[in-house]
Amino acid sequence: MNHMTRTGIVYHPIYLEHDTGFHPEKKERLTAILERIRQDDLLVEYISPEPATLNQIASIHGKRYIDQVRAICEQGGGYLDADTVLSERSYEAALMAAGGTIAAVDAVVDGFDNAFALVRPPGHHALPNRGMGFCIFNNVAIAAKHAQARGLKKVLIVDWDVHHGNGTNAIFYTDKSVTFFSTHQFPHYPGTGRATEVGSDGAEGSKINVPIPSGTGDEGYLQVYRELLKPIAMELKPDIVLISAGQDTHRNDPLGGMNLTADGFGALAGLINEIARQCCGGRLAAALEGGYNLEAQAEAVSAELKAFSGQVPSISGTDQRITQRINEMKKIHSAYWSCFR
Repeated sequence: MNHMTRTGIVYHPIYLEHDTGFHPEKKERLTAILERIRQDDLLVEYISPEPATLNQIASIHGKRYIDQVRAICEQGGGYLDADTVLSERSYEAALMAAGGTIAAVDAVVDGFDNAFALVRPPGHHALPNRGMGFCIFNNVAIAAKHAQARGLKKVLIVDWDVHHGNGTNAIFYTDKSVTFFSTHQFPHYPGTGRATEVGSDGAEGSKINVPIPSGTGDEGYLQVYRELLKPIAMELKPDIVLISAGQDTHRNDPLGGMNLTADGFGALAGLINEIARQCCGGRLAAALEGGYNLEAQAEAVSAELKAFSGQVPSISGTDQRITQRINEMKKIHSAYWSCFR
């Protein structure tokens, strides 16, 4: 294959100005990744984003909530909830985080093979009228709406963060056009994401929430993605694939209880890249979510970027607990997906 992969990295220095103080979600998360990309000499092209417009933010969030965030920042900062801190520049950073995820979508529509938005604050816990869990605006949900505005009607969002993307799940719970596939440690914050949460009001089956027992490693994760995500994606044939990429499932993460290695992340990224190549001309955009061990996260993101260009670690083997969970999931979803009948 002599085609050189074009991978875009979306980044803007405003992301470092979201000042959370003494907090796991801090600016060093980004600087460590940028440094690692440079050290590993990865072939990437940097993309500078624009802030999301108010209309783009309002495609997901209520005006009153948007005004509330802006007002707190104009007053110098404060708390959205016990975990979620705002500083003077957080509103600008949050607009640019959504804008950065939109830029990643535009990049893969307009000629890049794949793109990774290195944004903060993260987004997947943000609900239409409420920020929580370090998240202000739901970046990936806003980007999904943007993809649809650009004519990519069927969106697949894959969320491998250790915490359930409750915001994304809730936002699209009754929307059949967005398929949401989440693996997350269970029980764990925020407590949502049971296997029976499948969508409602005509969108049943479009939300695939896979609760994973703590301690699961590379083999168990790959099993879930091979045996559940892949057949669903092949049946769905999405027009674009978005990843909520949280690296807090890494075995060294202080906020998670999973056992993934950098190779596991590389293998997951490779599998999803393969799905995008088979289904939608390779259109794949990832946005940064959680990941709180600086070195572990940087190493994992580097492995993912390598996988996007075809260097995919091979992982085999099975995990008994996961085999059982996969069978439960297939049973629940056989009502909606013919691949499980």
